[in-house]
Amino acid sequence: MHALKLPASDSKPRKARARKPLKKRFSLAVWIALLPMVLTVVLAYLGTMVWTARVSLSNSRTFPSGDFAGLTQYARLFNNDRWLLSLQNIVIYGACFIVACMVIGLLLAIFIDQRVVAEGALRTVFLYPYAMSFVATGLVWQWILNPELGAQAVLHKLGFAHARFDWIVDQDWVIYTIVIATVWQASGLVMALMLAGLRGIDDELWKAARIDGIPRWRVYVSIVVPMLGPSLSTAFVLLFVMVVKLFDAVVAMTQGGPGTASEVPAKFIMDYLFGRANIGLASAASIVLLATVLAILAPFFYARSRAALRKEA
Repeated sequence: MHALKLPASDSKPRKARARKPLKKRFSLAVWIALLPMVLTVVLAYLGTMVWTARVSLSNSRTFPSGDFAGLTQYARLFNNDRWLLSLQNIVIYGACFIVACMVIGLLLAIFIDQRVVAEGALRTVFLYPYAMSFVATGLVWQWILNPELGAQAVLHKLGFAHARFDWIVDQDWVIYTIVIATVWQASGLVMALMLAGLRGIDDELWKAARIDGIPRWRVYVSIVVPMLGPSLSTAFVLLFVMVVKLFDAVVAMTQGGPGTASEVPAKFIMDYLFGRANIGLASAASIVLLATVLAILAPFFYARSRAALRKEA
């Protein structure tokens, strides 16, 4: 006897009917798995942002209050010299930190991309500082920059009696000591991102450049760096987030001093939130910081998404 064969017209709907419930079950499982993260984002992030914005419009001190004070806290905030100094410091720090990390990270990536000996060990050495906490980094660099124990003392013992490297106790230069410490820590991350981008560039590009006699530096400047756009933008966003979050390294190295010379917004917020018991003012500072971040990153992501859509089109 021959096995009965179902017509093709009967088999297709049966497959479709079998596949449809499976797809529904799979979608439901995905949403169930994502539910905890969705609730966390809505309640823990968006919820606390809304609550902070509400507190910033009140006269809250030690405990939150339900009164409405309008923009009083924001007026007090921008009349606070310590807050204005912290904004000035974070702008100086951010510009120096991001530029230095980008340049050093790119140069390190280009160096390693030359297929140097012990490439794996070098990648580990350059990336290792990023695995350290900012507190540990701050303490190590505090010792190095201490005028009585660190680099300056070593230079004096070597006979350079007039050498000075006491930036950490100089009000005009202390913010740059924090730049040095954090650049040392974060440059390896940029190196890893840039190296991944460099390794994705076709070798035929280099062969064509050699045939045409184009100098290597010109190839990097005119061709390679523009092709690293996604890596550069990712590195910029990560570094910018580090700038906004700057707190641990300042506390570990200078405690905001000498005086308030190395004050930064995150430390100002923490001091007024816990030390001076002024929740309303600390909340206003947090909202200003959030608005600044959104004002800078939102256009950046919009432009990036538009460029991606144009590329697909």
